[in-house]
Amino acid sequence: MKVKPIDDRLLIKPIEPETQTAGGIIIPDTAKEKPIMGEVVAVGTDEDLQNLFKVGDKVIFAKYGGEEITIDGVDYRIIQRSDVLAIVE
Repeated sequence: MKVKPIDDRLLIKPIEPETQTAGGIIIPDTAKEKPIMGEVVAVGTDEDLQNLFKVGDKVIFAKYGGEEITIDGVDYRIIQRSDVLAIVE
């Protein structure tokens, strides 16, 4: 299935945080934080948004921003431009 966000929205594939600390301690699923970094998979139709973001950009977004969706067994989030906090270079 192909998803194309509209207006000022981005389709993001969250990047899961490390499951092991630098000291070797494994973090259980129940203690993990929600991902706040992700990779842009699709950009909405807004021209300003298309100038700011490109597919493949890594972004930091609001922890509870956007809507979580699953497409073909893969988790994604659709977020608005206002939920994006920074582009990671």
